[in-house]
Amino acid sequence: MAKFKKKKSEATPGPDESKKDSRDLNDIPKTEESESIPDKVKDLSVNVDDKSEKDRKLNKLFWMRIGLAIIAGAIATFIFEDIEGEERRWASIAFMIIVFIGTIIVAKGMKLQLPSSDKKKIVTQGIGSYVFLYLFTWIVTYTLLHAETVSNGINI
Repeated sequence: MAKFKKKKSEATPGPDESKKDSRDLNDIPKTEESESIPDKVKDLSVNVDDKSEKDRKLNKLFWMRIGLAIIAGAIATFIFEDIEGEERRWASIAFMIIVFIGTIIVAKGMKLQLPSSDKKKIVTQGIGSYVFLYLFTWIVTYTLLHAETVSNGINI
C-alpha cells in the first residue's frame, strides 16, 4: 500500500493576527526578479489590449453575420419568387452559402490577429446563428408574403 504523508501547515491566522503580520511592499528589498515585475505587468497589459481588440473584431464579425442573415433571408424570398418547387429551396441554400463565403472574405480583410490554433474562428464564429436566422427569416417572409393565397387548412 502506498503511504501518503499528511501535510503539515501553519494554522490560519485570526482576524487580529492578520493585521500584525501585514507588511508594506516598500519594506521588501529589491532583487533582480522584483525589478523585472513592471516589465511583466506591461506585457500583460499589452496581451489584454490585444485580446480585447481580437474579441471586439470577433464580436463585430458575429453581428455582421447576424445582420446579413436577416437581410439575405428576406431578400431570398423575393429573388427566387419565379422559381418553383425544389429548385427554389436549393437556390436559396446556395445563396445562403455564397453570402456566408462573402463574410469569410470580409473577415480575412479585417486582419484579425489570431493565433494559429484559433484560425478556424473566422469560419465558425456565429455560423449556427447565421444559418438558423437566415432560414427563419426566409420562411417567415415567404409565409407572410403568401399568407392570403394559402387556405387556413380547416375544411368545414
